[in-house]
Amino acid sequence: MSKYNQIYTDLLASITTERLQRGTRLPSETELMDAYQASRGTVRRAIEQLQERGYAQKVHGKGTFVLSAKSIEFQLDGIVGLSKTLAVSASSLHTEVVEFAQFPLEGSLLQHIEAEPGTLITRIKRVRRVGGKRVILDINHFVTEVIPGLDRSIAEQSIYAFIEQTLQLPISYAQRTIEALPRNQDDQAHLDLGGQSHVMVVSNQAFLQDGRQFEYTESRYTLDAFYFSDVTRR
Repeated sequence: MSKYNQIYTDLLASITTERLQRGTRLPSETELMDAYQASRGTVRRAIEQLQERGYAQKVHGKGTFVLSAKSIEFQLDGIVGLSKTLAVSASSLHTEVVEFAQFPLEGSLLQHIEAEPGTLITRIKRVRRVGGKRVILDINHFVTEVIPGLDRSIAEQSIYAFIEQTLQLPISYAQRTIEALPRNQDDQAHLDLGGQSHVMVVSNQAFLQDGRQFEYTESRYTLDAFYFSDVTRR
């Protein structure tokens, strides 16, 4: 992990676990430089990232202060696994595999996966708990011949790490849609919805560098737990 990421991650963990509460001043740039043996530019980059994500605000002449972090941020930029996509500490994220199955490609999935009918598909349903609450249901569909060797133990950890590090397959890009949909039976069974009638659904079609589609996923989020953000640069 880079020095910048270490500073950013440590500060973020302190904010999301409320060790640093709303209104608390962050350590100064000089204090962070000494603590991490880092340059001023590195420290500033970490603090600016917290500001961009809405976790902190700089007050001229006084320092940088913690803002409220009632929701969990889902970062839209980039193609990464969930632990990196969500701005939460790894210790607060727990994954439970509730279904692992293989079946031939057919029916409505043909609209989402670029493969011949009958192609073997590996489906994995995973419930994600953040702070003990069931807030995400991931329904992953992988083209088995493209991503061989998946099992429950891999699904409980990082599938993308397995793809890139073990299979040595470079991931290139994804096509993503986001929409609010009425809750279904899966949502009611696996998410802590309370009285919510809808969920936020993020659908991904992901492709390797050679152009092959390897995944179609629906990630279903409770409405009260997340906000979505992007960073746009000119």
